[in-house]
Amino acid sequence: MTHSLRKNREELFKNLIEKAALKQIVYRNTFESFRLLKKVIDSFATDYEKYYNGHKPLRRVEFEARMRGDFEIEVKFGGDILLFLMHTNIFQFSRDHAVMRIPYIKEESDRSFCGMICIYNFLADSFKYNRINDIGYMIGRIFINKDKHYFIEGKRELGYLYNNFGDSVFDLSKIEDIIMAAISYTINFDLLTPPYNNMKEVTVIEMKNTLDAISLKTGKRLGFKFQADQEAENNL
Repeated sequence: MTHSLRKNREELFKNLIEKAALKQIVYRNTFESFRLLKKVIDSFATDYEKYYNGHKPLRRVEFEARMRGDFEIEVKFGGDILLFLMHTNIFQFSRDHAVMRIPYIKEESDRSFCGMICIYNFLADSFKYNRINDIGYMIGRIFINKDKHYFIEGKRELGYLYNNFGDSVFDLSKIEDIIMAAISYTINFDLLTPPYNNMKEVTVIEMKNTLDAISLKTGKRLGFKFQADQEAENNL
């Protein structure tokens, strides 16, 4: 084998090892952050119980948190469920993404590789009654890099948590802010009546089935779009 071919292979192997090592670091940071997120969510559930027990006879409204596997946290409160899902893969942003233009990333491109935690809102009844056609909404997603720095893309309350990626470390105080914002957004994100034309026709089989299995979709904004969603579609 010629010297140049061996050098090319060595360069390839070096790049392979460096990229894999970087992704492993980002994965560990994201997984550790996800576990910390669960711990803070558990403290919310504990404090809620203390608050409720100290303010009886308020009507009982549940607030529960549980792990559904290693990469999913379910938070159930009132008529809503928040699901925090950690993706097991590592992502890099496209060159067109705004985050790629900030000095923090330009100084070191490896900082643009991130783990991702998505936050979804569903109606609790969708799971309770197995309404498989019901719709959930992604209300935010958290990106965490090799430095444990993070930023959020999200709706309203969560959208306000855009911090400087280069300075924001995913720690207990930031997690507290994120959870409070997600719950506040969900509480204020009310179920709207679906458009009349979406519900005026029902088949015989649908009507014969139980309400649990009826195939009319339910979602908080079924038939409507977020302004940001519409703008995103217009830019495609």
